[in-house]
Amino acid sequence: MSTQNTWLVTGCSTGFGRHIATHLLKQGERVVVTARKTEQVRDLASLGQSLVLPLDVTDAEQAKAVVAEAERVFGRVDVLVNNAGIGYFAAVEETDPQAARRLFDVNFFGTSHMIQAVLPGMRQRRQGMIVNLTSIGGLAGFPAVGYYCASKFAVEGLSETLRAELEPLGIGVMTVEPSAFRTQWAGSSGEVPEPIADYEVTAGKARRAYHASVGKQEGDPARAAAAIHTAVTSPQPPHRLLLGNRAFDVAMAKLSAMRTEFSVWEATARGVDFPASQV
Repeated sequence: MSTQNTWLVTGCSTGFGRHIATHLLKQGERVVVTARKTEQVRDLASLGQSLVLPLDVTDAEQAKAVVAEAERVFGRVDVLVNNAGIGYFAAVEETDPQAARRLFDVNFFGTSHMIQAVLPGMRQRRQGMIVNLTSIGGLAGFPAVGYYCASKFAVEGLSETLRAELEPLGIGVMTVEPSAFRTQWAGSSGEVPEPIADYEVTAGKARRAYHASVGKQEGDPARAAAAIHTAVTSPQPPHRLLLGNRAFDVAMAKLSAMRTEFSVWEATARGVDFPASQV
């Protein structure tokens, strides 16, 4: 990648998005700073070469307009960082269908809208990087966040397919899987108003833990922002970037458990094809 890149970051008003935009601007990068309420990010404009634009990622037409304006002002978008996202705490059975749809509208389809908007320019230049912030909950499921995890698993699946389609065109795709970081995510997430008692020891316990963790999470979002910048601009960017000790431990434990179970059931898996003589 060039020495100075144009980054488009979604969801910059708080949390990871704000830290990422701040770090990039301080590093001398050009940054398209977006948020639903631009007054919450105006202060970032003084940090460097920026373009502040309003953006609701659920609006596909606004996504296209933001990319068009970024390309008009800066000539191109080198890196898209899909950070905007929301949470919701409830057992799967407890989850309100409208809340579940809203999670997918923002976390999955919002990400998709931004990808669709930047790809024409990136394809034309045969260069670019798409960075999708998912979660360790995009690799492993946890109580009380079933639909959140499902939306992040969906982004992981989309990203794998995108990678296969885009790498031959010179465009990279990275997913970033953080564990718990000191952001406003847990404190701002919605939750079920009337919990079911049977889930008290699973989803209920997890909900209380999420709320109790606010301000005490192990992850430092400023360090995470620097790590993302380093990974994207490295000579060989990773396909997946785990962030946090918990994320690394959970991912490795899941890999080990999957390998063990797959091996135990290998004969069954291999035994359902037609015999080789019939293929």
